[in-house]
Amino acid sequence: MDFLTVVIKKPEEVNMILGQSHFIKTVEDIHEALVGAVPGIEFGLAFCEASGPALVRYSGTDEELIELAKDNALALSAGHIFIIFLGNAFPINILNTLKAVPEVCRIFCATANRVEVILAETDQGRGILGIIDGVSSKAVESDEDIADRYALLRSFGYKLD
Repeated sequence: MDFLTVVIKKPEEVNMILGQSHFIKTVEDIHEALVGAVPGIEFGLAFCEASGPALVRYSGTDEELIELAKDNALALSAGHIFIIFLGNAFPINILNTLKAVPEVCRIFCATANRVEVILAETDQGRGILGIIDGVSSKAVESDEDIADRYALLRSFGYKLD
C-alpha cells in the first residue's frame, strides 16, 4: 500500500465540500437537492464511480465550477467520492440538505481553506484516509478575538444580538 496526498486546486475564495457516497445516482440526486435548497445556486459537482467504467460523473450549474470539480475528482480518483465547488452559496446553506441525500455516506470537509487529501492506494484503487483543512492552530482566542468573531457572525446575518 502506498500513501499519497493530493492538494485540492481551487481559487482561494471558493468553498468546497468533499464527501463519500455509494451509488451512480448520487450525481443527479445531489444536483436536485442543491438547486432545491438554494434557488439560483452556482456549483460544480463531480463523482468518482467505483466500478464498471470507473468514470468521473459530473453535473452543475456553472461551467467553471464544473471543470474545477471534474479536474479535482480525477486527481483524487478515489472510489465513491464526490466534490462540490460553490459559487454564490456557502456550505452552511446546503450541508443539512446534502446530508439528507440517501446516497451520501459522509462529509469529509466543507471549507474555503487550502485542503490536502490523504489517500491510500492499493492494486485495487484509492481511498481517502483523512483531510488536512487549513493550517495548525496558533493560539487560543483573546477577548478581542472573541469580540471580532461575535461581530463577524452578526455581519453575515448568522447570529442576532
